[in-house]
Amino acid sequence: MKTFKSLTGQSSFNNDAKEFDDIATNVFAPIYPVISQQIVQRCNINSGIIIDVGSGTAALAISLSHLIDGNIYTLDISEKMYAIAKKRIDQSNLSDKITPILEDVHNMPFEDGYADLIVSRGSLFFWQDVATAFRQIYRVLKPGGFGYIGGGFGTSELKSKISNEMVIRDKGWIENVNKRLERSNLESFEKALKTAKINDYEIIDDESGFWILFKKVE
Repeated sequence: MKTFKSLTGQSSFNNDAKEFDDIATNVFAPIYPVISQQIVQRCNINSGIIIDVGSGTAALAISLSHLIDGNIYTLDISEKMYAIAKKRIDQSNLSDKITPILEDVHNMPFEDGYADLIVSRGSLFFWQDVATAFRQIYRVLKPGGFGYIGGGFGTSELKSKISNEMVIRDKGWIENVNKRLERSNLESFEKALKTAKINDYEIIDDESGFWILFKKVE
């Protein structure tokens, strides 16, 4: 694995880190075990090296650590989000299993063929160059490794419950979520996959959310 470098620039996500932590802890908390179980089942994985891209507070990584035996790396460009993730990992007594990294998905600091599974919930919609990000993810995956990228709430019941809570905080929340899943955006993701030369993939668009699942050619 390459030596990790720190970023000196501030991400726009820094300003939202405290609010995001509050939401992840107090509103979104029930979704992470459900999504983690879906990842394990769909990728048929129970051990290996995992990377959570755009990991935020590390909530998904922490949940995955209870189901998968192996080292997990969280990757986020925001310095404040990185600090929160480190705190959450330490509080969960998982610092020996989960390593937070301050870096960008467009410049992943890992060797080729390093990870068995790369996941991301929610960050896809904010990537500056989706094709480059997919290229990086595919490069870092081992042959036979899986990418599981997208967003969702696990079940329709959880989505409904969380939506009801979120509109109290932000009246435009549902509109913003729907806008990210507009057909034009979905088509742009497929175009980015093809540009990244990822031709064998599955689009999952059901009550679990919108997910792009692919396996690196062995």
